[in-house]
Amino acid sequence: MVGRNEPCPCGSGKKYKKCCESKQAVTVEDVQTEEMERLLQTFYDTHPERIDVNEFIEYSKAWKSSLDNYLPEEMIQSIALDEFFFHQRTDIWANYVAKQKKKQVRPSILELLDLWSEPRVFIGEVIAVDNTYLTATSILGDETIKLWKESDKPIPAGVHFYCFLLPDGTSTGNYLAVSSLIFFPTDHTEAIKTFAKSIADEQLKDHTMKFWEALGEDGYSGGEFTEFEAGVLLSADEFLEKNDRQSDELLELLEDFLVDEQPKARKMVAIAAGAIRYGQENDFFTPLDMTLKEIAEAFDVSPSSMNKYAKDIAQYVSDKN
Repeated sequence: MVGRNEPCPCGSGKKYKKCCESKQAVTVEDVQTEEMERLLQTFYDTHPERIDVNEFIEYSKAWKSSLDNYLPEEMIQSIALDEFFFHQRTDIWANYVAKQKKKQVRPSILELLDLWSEPRVFIGEVIAVDNTYLTATSILGDETIKLWKESDKPIPAGVHFYCFLLPDGTSTGNYLAVSSLIFFPTDHTEAIKTFAKSIADEQLKDHTMKFWEALGEDGYSGGEFTEFEAGVLLSADEFLEKNDRQSDELLELLEDFLVDEQPKARKMVAIAAGAIRYGQENDFFTPLDMTLKEIAEAFDVSPSSMNKYAKDIAQYVSDKN
């Protein structure tokens, strides 16, 4: 219990009674999280400044030339932008942080900005996930961190990701992603491990373009799902469209089920058929004028296979609730 005359836990420097006493839902984490997000968003809203735009355009051309055959242009621009800010022109971020320090009054935010001197690139493998953080090890095997989760979407252990890190101010070893947090389908796990071995004794920041090229050569094109997962989702979506139905809610549930449960099936369409049966029986769309046997036949799977995955999805929903 915080005393009314004690310093407010939000870090403002004011007494609790003069600050957050009347805001019962406010916590230190709420205030700091909101301020962190504002600081980062403001940076990307205002940079690169006009004086730096032409330099960035020239810099991004090299990235586009190397990755144009693999990744969408928008994704290449996003990757190049962070590389420009945090590897090429580190003075841009340093100047921004210095200016923000002059504007801040909260001691906790000033302390955080002291930790934000140098964002760094990190490629890691998820080894555990809780409600707030995912735990990950560097692909170079020299570090384990906790990374703040950006959403409630399921993240299975074993997937790899790429981002630039900043300390989140809560504890040593706890970080947040500066901008893009990009997860890779497990189809590319071996390519990532091979890349890690090739630079084992070198600085990761000097080889990030090589990393993206290695992924591209392995078939990565910017998607977040494995070929198997994408096939299941496409089959379910095409069935709904063919039968003049639509259910974004069902497709989102199916995405979560695939990522969280990592189901295996001899025929990927069996999982799609199970999702349609589950959706039919739980009012995710206007009921189809089809028997369960006819739904299974539309996917060229047996009713028993379809029923198995419908039950698996129902169990998944029940466990989450």
